[in-house]
Amino acid sequence: MSGSGIWNVGEAYERYVGRWSRPVAELFVRRLGVSTGGRWLDVGCGTGALTATVLRIADPAEVHGVDPSDGFLAHARREIDDPRARFSVGDACALQFPDNRFDAVVSGLVLNFVPEPEAAVAELARVAAPGGVVAAYLWDYADGMQMIKHFWEAAAASDPAAAELDEGRRFPLCRPEALRSLWTGAGLTGVEVEPVDVPTRFRDLDDYWAPFLGGQGPAPGYVSMLDEDRRAALQALLRERLPVARDGSIALSARAWAVRGTR
Repeated sequence: MSGSGIWNVGEAYERYVGRWSRPVAELFVRRLGVSTGGRWLDVGCGTGALTATVLRIADPAEVHGVDPSDGFLAHARREIDDPRARFSVGDACALQFPDNRFDAVVSGLVLNFVPEPEAAVAELARVAAPGGVVAAYLWDYADGMQMIKHFWEAAAASDPAAAELDEGRRFPLCRPEALRSLWTGAGLTGVEVEPVDVPTRFRDLDDYWAPFLGGQGPAPGYVSMLDEDRRAALQALLRERLPVARDGSIALSARAWAVRGTR
């Protein structure tokens, strides 16, 4: 994640999309099938969702979490009390680890925010041991991340300029072929890309809308720039467009694309 303020408040990020990243992380880690006792590196660990999942499911010897955001790392340290976990500030494009260090090198929901993803994946591959797994996942902003897709469609309907901020347009990396090319370009073998789908159910419109008020991420950042009238108009438009059930709940789904390869 970027180290700027837009990705620096752990609690707000958790309310926004962090809570949905945890079930994705669980499916992702289970599918990797890394042997117990492995050495793991979580690049762009953020608030620690993926690190915590590795600790709970994969029974590793150690997990190192690296992120440029002090705020996110502080949240991760508070939430994860496990001697196998270590956290440090770091850059995905210049990892402070020796070659061949880890049995599994993973990254969740990060690479589309890295200015040079090719350099980052080359670093992920460098620190992986021969035969080690290098894997990542990103939200399918263009289609499958419905929470955010609905938001930008409504925003663009009332403000055409908002369309240019839509992650579906801005992040072409979040697609299967782009991820496959990135992994093969780093010299990784046996590259596979697959979807990871999870349900995202909101109690009501307030449960859906409130996370967009936290300022964490492009969509909440856009909301923070609107005046009170425009913000209310956008909320009303979402109320009309979202699939609201009779009990007021909103049942959506979230898709991530997961890529893996072998060093």
